[in-house]
Amino acid sequence: MTNLPRPIPDRVSAQTIALIIVAFGVILFLLFQARFILICLAVAIMLFSLTSDAIGFIARQRVGVLRIPNWLATIVALAMISTALLILTSLVLSQVNTVLSTTLTYAERAPSAVAALFSWLGPEAEKAVFDAVQSVNVSGYLRSLAGQAGGLMQGTVLVILFVGFLFSERIWFDTKLTNLFQDEARAAEVSAVISSIMHRVNYYLLVKTLVSAVTGAMVYAVALLFGLDLAMPIGILTFLLNYIPNIGSIVATVAAALVAYVQLGDAAMTGALFVSLAVIQFLIGNIIDPILMGRTLRLSTFGIIVSLAFWAALWGIAGMFLAVPIMVGVMIACSHVPGLRSVAILLSREGLPDTGSERPVSLFRKPPDAAE
Repeated sequence: MTNLPRPIPDRVSAQTIALIIVAFGVILFLLFQARFILICLAVAIMLFSLTSDAIGFIARQRVGVLRIPNWLATIVALAMISTALLILTSLVLSQVNTVLSTTLTYAERAPSAVAALFSWLGPEAEKAVFDAVQSVNVSGYLRSLAGQAGGLMQGTVLVILFVGFLFSERIWFDTKLTNLFQDEARAAEVSAVISSIMHRVNYYLLVKTLVSAVTGAMVYAVALLFGLDLAMPIGILTFLLNYIPNIGSIVATVAAALVAYVQLGDAAMTGALFVSLAVIQFLIGNIIDPILMGRTLRLSTFGIIVSLAFWAALWGIAGMFLAVPIMVGVMIACSHVPGLRSVAILLSREGLPDTGSERPVSLFRKPPDAAE
Protein backbone atom coordinates (compact mmCIF):
# COMPACT_ATOMS: atom_id res chain seq x y z
CA MET A 1 0.00 0.00 0.00
CA THR A 2 1.42 3.37 -1.06
CA ASN A 3 1.89 5.93 1.70
CA LEU A 4 0.51 9.30 0.64
CA PRO A 5 2.36 12.44 1.77
CA ARG A 6 0.78 14.13 4.70
CA PRO A 7 -0.43 17.71 4.25
CA ILE A 8 0.25 18.59 7.91
CA PRO A 9 3.73 20.08 7.30
CA ASP A 10 2.28 22.38 4.64
CA ARG A 11 -0.41 23.56 7.05
CA VAL A 12 2.16 24.09 9.76
CA SER A 13 4.36 26.02 7.37
CA ALA A 14 1.46 28.21 6.29
CA GLN A 15 0.52 28.88 9.89
CA THR A 16 4.11 29.77 10.72
CA ILE A 17 4.34 32.19 7.80
CA ALA A 18 1.03 33.77 8.78
CA LEU A 19 2.20 34.21 12.36
CA ILE A 20 5.46 35.77 11.15
CA ILE A 21 3.55 38.23 8.97
CA VAL A 22 1.18 39.15 11.81
CA ALA A 23 4.07 39.54 14.26
CA PHE A 24 5.97 41.71 11.78
CA GLY A 25 2.91 43.91 11.32
CA VAL A 26 2.44 44.27 15.07
CA ILE A 27 6.11 45.18 15.52
CA LEU A 28 5.88 47.83 12.80
CA PHE A 29 2.75 49.24 14.42
CA LEU A 30 4.43 49.45 17.82
CA LEU A 31 7.59 50.97 16.34
CA PHE A 32 5.51 53.67 14.69
CA GLN A 33 3.23 54.42 17.63
CA ALA A 34 6.08 54.57 20.17
CA ARG A 35 8.52 56.31 17.84
CA PHE A 36 9.16 59.33 20.09
CA ILE A 37 10.14 57.23 23.10
CA LEU A 38 12.09 54.72 21.00
CA ILE A 39 14.04 57.46 19.22
CA CYS A 40 14.97 59.04 22.54
CA LEU A 41 15.94 55.62 23.91
CA ALA A 42 18.12 54.85 20.88
CA VAL A 43 19.92 58.20 21.20
CA ALA A 44 20.38 57.63 24.94
CA ILE A 45 21.89 54.18 24.35
CA MET A 46 24.37 55.62 21.85
CA LEU A 47 25.36 58.41 24.24
CA PHE A 48 25.71 55.88 27.04
CA SER A 49 27.95 53.64 24.96
CA LEU A 50 30.05 56.60 23.85
CA THR A 51 30.80 57.65 27.42
CA SER A 52 30.81 54.29 29.19
CA ASP A 53 34.39 53.45 28.26
CA ALA A 54 35.50 56.96 29.20
CA ILE A 55 33.93 56.60 32.64
CA GLY A 56 35.68 53.27 33.18
CA PHE A 57 39.00 54.81 32.16
CA ILE A 58 38.52 57.78 34.51
CA ALA A 59 37.49 55.49 37.37
CA ARG A 60 40.78 53.56 37.03
CA GLN A 61 42.94 56.68 37.36
CA ARG A 62 44.65 57.65 40.58
CA VAL A 63 45.42 61.07 42.02
CA GLY A 64 48.31 60.31 44.31
CA VAL A 65 47.11 57.55 46.62
CA LEU A 66 43.45 58.26 45.85
CA ARG A 67 41.45 56.75 43.05
CA ILE A 68 38.62 58.62 41.34
CA PRO A 69 35.44 56.83 42.43
CA ASN A 70 33.13 55.47 39.76
CA TRP A 71 30.12 57.42 41.06
CA LEU A 72 32.01 60.70 40.74
CA ALA A 73 33.12 59.90 37.19
CA THR A 74 29.53 58.97 36.33
CA ILE A 75 28.12 62.20 37.76
CA VAL A 76 30.69 64.29 35.90
CA ALA A 77 29.97 62.46 32.63
CA LEU A 78 26.20 62.85 33.04
CA ALA A 79 26.60 66.55 33.83
CA MET A 80 28.76 67.05 30.74
CA ILE A 81 26.31 65.15 28.52
CA SER A 82 23.35 67.12 29.89
CA THR A 83 25.12 70.44 29.38
CA ALA A 84 26.21 69.56 25.84
CA LEU A 85 22.73 68.38 24.85
CA LEU A 86 21.01 71.44 26.30
CA ILE A 87 23.47 73.81 24.61
CA LEU A 88 23.12 72.00 21.26
CA THR A 89 19.33 72.01 21.53
CA SER A 90 19.26 75.72 22.39
CA LEU A 91 21.56 76.45 19.45
CA VAL A 92 19.37 74.49 17.05
CA LEU A 93 16.19 76.18 18.32
CA SER A 94 17.74 79.63 17.98
CA GLN A 95 18.82 78.85 14.42
CA VAL A 96 15.34 77.52 13.65
CA ASN A 97 13.89 80.87 14.75
CA THR A 98 16.40 82.66 12.52
CA VAL A 99 15.49 80.44 9.58
CA LEU A 100 11.75 80.96 10.13
CA SER A 101 12.01 84.75 10.28
CA THR A 102 14.31 84.92 7.26
CA THR A 103 12.20 82.47 5.26
CA LEU A 104 9.14 84.66 5.73
CA THR A 105 11.16 87.54 4.27
CA TYR A 106 12.19 85.44 1.26
CA ALA A 107 8.75 83.88 0.77
CA GLU A 108 7.49 86.75 -1.39
CA ARG A 109 10.34 86.67 -3.89
CA ALA A 110 10.89 82.90 -3.88
CA PRO A 111 8.22 82.10 -6.55
CA SER A 112 9.67 84.52 -9.10
CA ALA A 113 13.24 83.42 -8.35
CA VAL A 114 12.43 79.73 -8.76
CA ALA A 115 10.31 80.36 -11.86
CA ALA A 116 13.21 82.24 -13.46
CA LEU A 117 15.20 78.99 -13.41
CA PHE A 118 12.75 77.59 -15.97
CA SER A 119 12.56 80.66 -18.20
CA TRP A 120 14.48 78.80 -20.92
CA LEU A 121 11.47 76.52 -21.36
CA GLY A 122 9.28 79.44 -22.40
CA PRO A 123 6.90 81.89 -20.73
CA GLU A 124 4.14 79.31 -20.27
CA ALA A 125 6.41 76.92 -18.35
CA GLU A 126 7.76 79.81 -16.30
CA LYS A 127 4.24 80.94 -15.40
CA ALA A 128 3.23 77.37 -14.49
CA VAL A 129 6.20 77.03 -12.15
CA PHE A 130 5.47 80.44 -10.65
CA ASP A 131 1.84 79.48 -9.94
CA ALA A 132 2.88 76.10 -8.49
CA VAL A 133 5.45 77.63 -6.13
CA GLN A 134 3.14 80.45 -5.14
CA SER A 135 0.42 77.95 -4.20
CA VAL A 136 2.70 76.30 -1.63
CA ASN A 137 1.49 76.98 1.90
CA VAL A 138 4.76 78.26 3.31
CA SER A 139 3.26 79.44 6.59
CA GLY A 140 1.74 75.99 7.20
CA TYR A 141 5.08 74.26 6.68
CA LEU A 142 6.76 76.78 8.96
CA ARG A 143 4.21 76.15 11.72
CA SER A 144 4.78 72.41 11.36
CA LEU A 145 8.54 72.90 11.55
CA ALA A 146 8.18 75.10 14.62
CA GLY A 147 6.03 72.45 16.28
CA GLN A 148 8.61 69.73 15.63
CA ALA A 149 11.41 71.98 16.88
CA GLY A 150 9.40 72.60 20.06
CA GLY A 151 9.37 68.87 20.77
CA LEU A 152 13.15 68.79 20.49
CA MET A 153 13.60 70.13 24.02
CA GLN A 154 11.22 67.50 25.40
CA GLY A 155 13.22 64.81 23.64
CA THR A 156 16.45 66.21 25.05
CA VAL A 157 15.14 66.03 28.61
CA LEU A 158 13.92 62.47 28.06
CA VAL A 159 17.30 61.44 26.61
CA ILE A 160 19.08 62.86 29.66
CA LEU A 161 16.78 60.87 31.96
CA PHE A 162 17.36 57.67 30.00
CA VAL A 163 21.13 58.15 30.09
CA GLY A 164 21.04 58.78 33.83
CA PHE A 165 19.13 55.56 34.53
CA LEU A 166 21.43 53.58 32.22
CA PHE A 167 24.44 54.86 34.16
CA SER A 168 22.81 54.00 37.46
CA GLU A 169 22.33 50.35 36.42
CA ARG A 170 25.55 49.97 34.47
CA ILE A 171 27.34 47.83 37.06
CA TRP A 172 24.54 45.25 37.11
CA PHE A 173 24.27 44.52 33.38
CA ASP A 174 26.64 41.54 33.44
CA THR A 175 24.84 40.08 36.45
CA LYS A 176 21.49 40.46 34.72
CA LEU A 177 22.78 38.71 31.59
CA THR A 178 24.17 35.83 33.63
CA ASN A 179 20.89 35.36 35.48
CA LEU A 180 18.92 35.70 32.26
CA PHE A 181 20.79 32.97 30.37
CA GLN A 182 21.68 30.85 33.42
CA ASP A 183 25.03 30.24 31.73
CA GLU A 184 28.10 32.39 32.34
CA ALA A 185 29.74 31.39 29.06
CA ARG A 186 26.65 32.25 27.04
CA ALA A 187 26.17 35.51 28.95
CA ALA A 188 29.81 36.45 28.29
CA GLU A 189 29.34 35.74 24.59
CA VAL A 190 26.21 37.90 24.38
CA SER A 191 27.94 40.66 26.34
CA ALA A 192 30.87 40.54 23.91
CA VAL A 193 28.52 40.82 20.93
CA ILE A 194 26.77 43.83 22.47
CA SER A 195 30.17 45.34 23.25
CA SER A 196 31.31 44.81 19.66
CA ILE A 197 28.21 46.50 18.30
CA MET A 198 28.61 49.49 20.59
CA HIS A 199 32.33 49.89 19.92
CA ARG A 200 31.74 49.76 16.18
CA VAL A 201 28.89 52.27 16.35
CA ASN A 202 30.97 54.48 18.66
CA TYR A 203 33.83 54.63 16.17
CA TYR A 204 31.42 55.41 13.35
CA LEU A 205 29.77 58.22 15.32
CA LEU A 206 33.08 59.74 16.42
CA VAL A 207 34.51 59.75 12.89
CA LYS A 208 31.23 60.98 11.41
CA THR A 209 31.03 63.78 13.98
CA LEU A 210 34.58 64.92 13.20
CA VAL A 211 34.01 64.79 9.45
CA SER A 212 30.61 66.51 9.70
CA ALA A 213 32.03 69.26 11.91
CA VAL A 214 34.84 69.98 9.44
CA THR A 215 32.39 69.94 6.53
CA GLY A 216 29.92 72.22 8.30
CA ALA A 217 32.68 74.69 9.22
CA MET A 218 33.95 74.82 5.62
CA VAL A 219 30.44 75.26 4.22
CA TYR A 220 29.79 78.03 6.75
CA ALA A 221 32.98 79.81 5.68
CA VAL A 222 32.02 79.58 1.99
CA ALA A 223 28.47 80.79 2.67
CA LEU A 224 29.86 83.67 4.72
CA LEU A 225 32.25 84.51 1.89
CA PHE A 226 29.32 84.76 -0.53
CA GLY A 227 27.45 86.99 1.92
CA LEU A 228 24.51 84.70 2.67
CA ASP A 229 22.24 85.78 5.51
CA LEU A 230 21.69 82.15 6.56
CA ALA A 231 25.37 81.19 6.62
CA MET A 232 25.24 79.82 10.17
CA PRO A 233 22.01 77.79 9.68
CA ILE A 234 23.42 76.39 6.42
CA GLY A 235 26.59 75.28 8.21
CA ILE A 236 24.60 73.65 11.03
CA LEU A 237 22.25 72.01 8.51
CA THR A 238 25.25 70.62 6.62
CA PHE A 239 26.73 69.28 9.86
CA LEU A 240 23.49 67.49 10.74
CA LEU A 241 22.66 66.17 7.27
CA ASN A 242 26.14 64.69 6.84
CA TYR A 243 25.11 62.00 9.33
CA ILE A 244 22.72 60.74 6.63
CA PRO A 245 24.94 58.81 4.19
CA ASN A 246 24.75 59.38 0.42
CA ILE A 247 21.66 61.57 0.58
CA GLY A 248 22.42 64.12 3.30
CA SER A 249 25.30 65.87 1.53
CA ILE A 250 23.26 66.20 -1.69
CA VAL A 251 20.28 67.71 0.14
CA ALA A 252 22.50 70.12 2.08
CA THR A 253 24.27 71.33 -1.09
CA VAL A 254 21.06 71.79 -3.09
CA ALA A 255 19.36 73.58 -0.17
CA ALA A 256 22.31 75.98 0.19
CA ALA A 257 22.24 76.71 -3.55
CA LEU A 258 18.50 77.43 -3.49
CA VAL A 259 18.89 79.80 -0.54
CA ALA A 260 21.73 81.57 -2.35
CA TYR A 261 19.71 81.94 -5.54
CA VAL A 262 16.66 83.32 -3.73
CA GLN A 263 18.78 85.84 -1.81
CA LEU A 264 21.30 86.84 -4.47
CA GLY A 265 19.19 86.38 -7.60
CA ASP A 266 22.40 85.82 -9.57
CA ALA A 267 22.76 82.55 -11.45
CA ALA A 268 26.54 82.91 -11.84
CA MET A 269 27.12 83.50 -8.12
CA THR A 270 24.77 80.65 -7.25
CA GLY A 271 26.60 78.35 -9.66
CA ALA A 272 29.95 79.29 -8.14
CA LEU A 273 28.60 78.61 -4.65
CA PHE A 274 27.12 75.28 -5.73
CA VAL A 275 30.40 74.15 -7.33
CA SER A 276 32.40 75.21 -4.25
CA LEU A 277 30.13 73.29 -1.90
CA ALA A 278 30.02 70.27 -4.21
CA VAL A 279 33.84 70.14 -4.29
CA ILE A 280 33.98 70.29 -0.48
CA GLN A 281 31.43 67.51 -0.15
CA PHE A 282 33.16 65.37 -2.78
CA LEU A 283 36.65 65.69 -1.30
CA ILE A 284 35.53 65.02 2.26
CA GLY A 285 32.90 62.41 1.44
CA ASN A 286 34.90 60.39 -1.09
CA ILE A 287 38.50 60.80 0.09
CA ILE A 288 38.85 61.88 3.71
CA ASP A 289 35.80 60.06 5.12
CA PRO A 290 36.71 56.63 3.64
CA ILE A 291 40.32 56.99 4.83
CA LEU A 292 39.25 57.72 8.41
CA MET A 293 36.45 55.16 8.39
CA GLY A 294 38.61 52.42 6.87
CA ARG A 295 36.87 49.07 7.05
CA THR A 296 34.77 50.03 10.05
CA LEU A 297 31.57 49.96 8.02
CA ARG A 298 31.49 47.10 5.57
CA LEU A 299 27.85 47.75 4.71
CA SER A 300 26.12 47.30 1.40
CA THR A 301 25.36 50.65 -0.26
CA PHE A 302 22.04 49.32 -1.48
CA GLY A 303 21.31 48.06 2.03
CA ILE A 304 22.02 51.52 3.43
CA ILE A 305 19.55 53.09 0.99
CA VAL A 306 16.89 50.52 1.89
CA SER A 307 17.56 51.07 5.60
CA LEU A 308 17.26 54.84 5.15
CA ALA A 309 13.93 54.45 3.35
CA PHE A 310 12.57 51.99 5.92
CA TRP A 311 13.46 53.99 9.04
CA ALA A 312 12.49 57.29 7.39
CA ALA A 313 9.03 55.83 6.74
CA LEU A 314 8.74 54.73 10.39
CA TRP A 315 10.50 57.51 12.32
CA GLY A 316 10.87 60.35 9.85
CA ILE A 317 14.08 62.39 9.74
CA ALA A 318 15.26 60.97 13.08
CA GLY A 319 15.02 57.49 11.59
CA MET A 320 17.37 58.47 8.78
CA PHE A 321 19.98 59.57 11.33
CA LEU A 322 19.66 56.27 13.22
CA ALA A 323 19.45 54.01 10.15
CA VAL A 324 23.18 53.26 9.83
CA PRO A 325 23.87 52.57 13.55
CA ILE A 326 20.85 50.25 13.63
CA MET A 327 22.04 48.51 10.47
CA VAL A 328 25.51 48.00 11.95
CA GLY A 329 24.00 46.43 15.06
CA VAL A 330 21.71 44.15 13.03
CA MET A 331 24.57 42.97 10.81
CA ILE A 332 26.91 42.12 13.70
CA ALA A 333 24.11 40.45 15.70
CA CYS A 334 22.97 38.37 12.71
CA SER A 335 26.57 37.32 11.95
CA HIS A 336 26.70 35.58 15.37
CA VAL A 337 23.44 33.66 14.83
CA PRO A 338 23.85 30.71 12.41
CA GLY A 339 20.24 30.90 11.26
CA LEU A 340 20.49 34.62 10.47
CA ARG A 341 23.98 34.70 8.96
CA SER A 342 22.45 34.96 5.48
CA VAL A 343 20.92 38.30 6.52
CA ALA A 344 24.34 39.54 7.66
CA ILE A 345 25.83 38.46 4.32
CA LEU A 346 23.19 40.44 2.42
CA LEU A 347 23.81 43.53 4.56
CA SER A 348 27.60 43.40 4.15
CA ARG A 349 29.41 45.01 1.27
CA GLU A 350 31.55 42.10 0.06
CA GLY A 351 29.42 39.30 1.45
CA LEU A 352 31.80 39.05 4.42
CA PRO A 353 29.81 40.18 7.48
CA ASP A 354 31.83 41.88 10.19
CA THR A 355 31.49 40.11 13.52
CA GLY A 356 33.42 42.75 15.43
CA SER A 357 35.40 40.01 17.12
CA GLU A 358 38.47 42.17 17.48
CA ARG A 359 36.88 43.79 20.53
CA PRO A 360 35.61 40.91 22.69
CA VAL A 361 35.85 42.87 25.93
CA SER A 362 32.58 43.38 27.75
CA LEU A 363 31.32 46.94 27.79
CA PHE A 364 29.48 46.28 31.03
CA ARG A 365 32.45 45.09 33.12
CA LYS A 366 32.18 46.32 36.65
CA PRO A 367 34.51 49.19 37.53
CA PRO A 368 37.14 48.65 40.22
CA ASP A 369 35.09 50.35 42.91
CA ALA A 370 31.69 48.87 42.01
CA ALA A 371 31.36 47.42 45.45
CA GLU A 372 31.85 50.75 47.17
